Amino acid sequence: MIGQELRCRECSRLFPLEALAVCDFCFGPLEVVYDYEAISALDLTARIENGPRSIWRYRDLLPVQDDDPVDLGAGFTPLVKAVRLGRELGLDDLWIKNDTLNPTGSFKDRVVSVALTAARHLGFKVAACASTGNLANSVAAHAAHIGMDSVVFIPKDLETPKILGTAIYGGNVVAIDGNYDDVNRLCTELAAEMPDWAFVNVNIRTYYAEGSKTLAFEIAEQLGWKAPDHVVVPIASGSQLTKVHKGFGELHKVGLIGEKHVKISGAQAAGCSPVATAFQDGTDFIRPVKPDTIAKSLAIGNPADGWYALEVVKNTGGSIEAVSDDEILEGIELLASTEGIFAETAGGVTIATLRKLAARGAFEPGEQVVALVTGHGLKTLDCLSGRVSVSTVIDPSLESFRKSIQAGEIVFSNPPDTR
Repeated sequence: MIGQELRCRECSRLFPLEALAVCDFCFGPLEVVYDYEAISALDLTARIENGPRSIWRYRDLLPVQDDDPVDLGAGFTPLVKAVRLGRELGLDDLWIKNDTLNPTGSFKDRVVSVALTAARHLGFKVAACASTGNLANSVAAHAAHIGMDSVVFIPKDLETPKILGTAIYGGNVVAIDGNYDDVNRLCTELAAEMPDWAFVNVNIRTYYAEGSKTLAFEIAEQLGWKAPDHVVVPIASGSQLTKVHKGFGELHKVGLIGEKHVKISGAQAAGCSPVATAFQDGTDFIRPVKPDTIAKSLAIGNPADGWYALEVVKNTGGSIEAVSDDEILEGIELLASTEGIFAETAGGVTIATLRKLAARGAFEPGEQVVALVTGHGLKTLDCLSGRVSVSTVIDPSLESFRKSIQAGEIVFSNPPDTR
């Protein structure tokens, strides 16, 4: 580890770089402290450009310095100029950060790469987590990569592809008869009972959360070391949103980007929208809810960082919207049909929220907007059952094909000459 400390986000007490997640005085969450002055003195641009095409090109701004990190290649995913989707939504400068292309198909590879590198350094023997699916995939994969045992805990009603996409790596998959909040409570208790187990989002959450900053780092680098005007981020625990905001701030502190006010907006599913509800009600109180949504990767009814996400959105001038399950599915289809990016339900939440924000004029004319799409659609195929299928079934003959076109069964935006 490098010479930093942990600091309580509430009372500012300092702690050593150990496996600590909360302050033992006020129970506030801990956060890694960096020596930005020392980091600024480095030739950061050259160090980053000469680094690997993964999150570890930003190792100077990550909490672990390791010449051989636990790395499956997470990060450096495409930032796509979304011309057709932007035209559909009335946005002239829209970009999609496509994190569906991470090693296990979601942004969780970023946080797990950092978490397990820290866990190995701190001497943990078993990788573990509470998960709504994507994190389980990533923990199992990264643990397998370094020969570390893994035990992941999931709600029993998780999507089948996510269960299979975890079990294939050979670790232990424990299904709990309850929702994610039940799973998380159990893992919090187990973390106290199993001193050799690194629960990535419990006892080493402080390091794990730092991986999300790399989204901001990459966006700025891919835009030519400039921050965008507005970023739309899905909200589950709220940690990703707060760390994206922190990431842009850190880039300014170390001189990689100029001072820039970046608006941060949040996206939630209506069936699990405690942060969006608080925002709409104008209150600071996040009331826990029982999740009921197809967006299971965002189904955290009692978000640990919900209040901090709410504060970031309010302080940056952003907004938070909640969208229905039908709107989520429409968002998935819209992104796929305009940009060729297949997102899971969480991505549908982001795009549906983007659409809602655009419709009510939440973006200023000419704003450069980046929407985060954080997981691949192959993880949540079941939700599309009955909505998309084959266009038609025909006989293997030209006559049958021509008839299907004449009947309107095959549709073209620009009909070809089929004579």
